[in-house]
Parts: sequence; structure tokens; C-alpha cells
Amino acid sequence: MNKLEQLKTMTTVVADTGDIDAIGAYTPTDATTNPSLLLKAAQKSRYGHLLRDAIDYAMQRSELMETRTIDMMDRLAVNFGAEILSIIPGRVSTEVDARLSFDTDATVARAESLMALYEQAGVDASRILIKIASTWEGIQAAGELERRGIHCNLTLMFSLAQAIAAAEVGATLISPFVGRIMDWYKKADGVDGYPAEADPGVKSVTQIYNYYKHHGYATVVMGASFRNSSEILELAGCDLLTISPELMEELRDAEGDVPRRLDPEKVRAMEIATIPMHESAFRWMMNEDPMATEKLAEGIRNFAKDAVKLEEFACQQCDGHAESG
Repeated sequence: MNKLEQLKTMTTVVADTGDIDAIGAYTPTDATTNPSLLLKAAQKSRYGHLLRDAIDYAMQRSELMETRTIDMMDRLAVNFGAEILSIIPGRVSTEVDARLSFDTDATVARAESLMALYEQAGVDASRILIKIASTWEGIQAAGELERRGIHCNLTLMFSLAQAIAAAEVGATLISPFVGRIMDWYKKADGVDGYPAEADPGVKSVTQIYNYYKHHGYATVVMGASFRNSSEILELAGCDLLTISPELMEELRDAEGDVPRRLDPEKVRAMEIATIPMHESAFRWMMNEDPMATEKLAEGIRNFAKDAVKLEEFACQQCDGHAESG
């Protein structure tokens, strides 16, 4: 077996893309999207019908531009998600607008709107993960949604504090960002890179995985944001890994053994102290972790920027669609 095939025997492989054709080529179990990925995909003529449907839906729903824009973005995200689910056996992650990252109630409301659209599209709720930024407010929103039977993927995760808080509210899944952690440390340390086993992002995910498995949390770990295939292979055995099509292709074309690096059976014998988690502890731990604080804020800003770009692109198409109609 090639390295991708071997990896799939111990880890659920998730496609990190909005490109439906790319997902079909690498047969992942799950897929995940975000505004940046949807922006790239929406600009391809291949997916024009998904955008046109979202435009029609929004124009029929409201005359108010702000409401129309929200309706169009939600419908577009669900259109891509439903299309992706037609070719994968598992779940798709759909992201709540990053601009709501500090508003628990608004995040819950937007997530329920997305789930209603999936229900209208005939998609079972068990196949959807709602992606939410791992702020304190976002984590509390995830807890409320989980209590309502809506499964969540807490994204933009860079620290053990975020991971523990997410597990404590019963989040289904977390997405710690391996490559972005490495990026920060490379700049801070003034180095070009690290051996895979010393990669700060790999070490962070390993710490989170070990903490979860040792303490018996049901929340699962999905490593994300990889910069190279060595990071991926160093986390073989993680519950899930979300991988770009480019890196999946690299692994598919590579031969050689892929040893398991993360193993729940080995973790249970470790001595790992429990860290009590509440809001003040969370905020203090984040305050003491400049990497996590900076990367979380940067990630929210960048996702918000791409959401605005996606809105602008869709609205341009909307104007042209209205004129042609």
C-alpha cells in the first residue's frame, strides 16, 4: 500500500478543500470547508450552478440587502456541503461566519439556520459538523448546539486550554492547526523548520490527543492545516487528519512504511494531570500563550476577510444574474 492507503488504516482521512472534483479523486471519508476554500471553489465555472441557486434563493427570500447576503452565503455553503456529501461516505464541516466568533447567541442562531437548510436539502443532521472558532464564546455556543443535537467542529485551535474547554462542553470534534503553530514558532525562533518529531504543531496535537485519551473524553481530534507530509505522518493514528488535495497526492504517490505514532492504549498508562477548566482559567491560559492568542485572532480576521470577499464575489454575480434575468 502507498502511504495514503496505510494512513487510512489507522486514521480517518478528511479532505481539506471545497473542490468537489478533488474530493472525488482521493476518496476521503469526510470533508471540511471554510470561507477561504469556498471562495476558491466558487470562482470555478464548474460550480456556477451552486452559486446561481444560492442567488435565486436569496433574491426570493428578502428585499433587504443584508438579509439577502446572509441567506445567499448560507445557501451557498449548504449547496457545496450537500454536493460534497453526495460523493463521500462520512460528514462535511460547514463554518459559521467568523464575524460571529464573540457572540454565543448569534453563533447558535446561524448554526441552526444552516442546519435547517441542510434539512430542506434532505441531508441527515448526523452528516453535518458545524465549524465554530475556538473562542470562549464559540466554545459555549458549541456546548449549547451539542445539547440541541447539532454536532460541532471547533476550529482555529492552537492550545490545550481551547481543547480542554471544548471537551468539557461535549464538542464532537476539534481541529488543532498544526502548520499555523509551526509558522509562528519558525518566526519566533528564527529558524527555517524543525524535524517532524520536534515540530511545535505536531507536539501540540500530540499533547491534546494524549490528554483526551488519558482522561477518557469522547471529543475526537482532527489535526489540520498541514505544511508538509512529514507533519501528517508524525500524527499517524490521530482520530482524524484533514489534508489538502496536494498533500494527499504526495502521500498517494509515496511508498514506504507508515508506523503508528499516536495510540490510545499507550496513553492510558501515562501520568497526565487534570487541568480544571472554567472561563477565568481559559482566559488566563490563553493570555499566557502568545502563540495561541495571536494565531486565533489572526485566523478569525483572515476567515472574516475571505467571507467578505466571497460575499462581494457572489453579489457581483448576483447583480449580473439579475440583469440577465
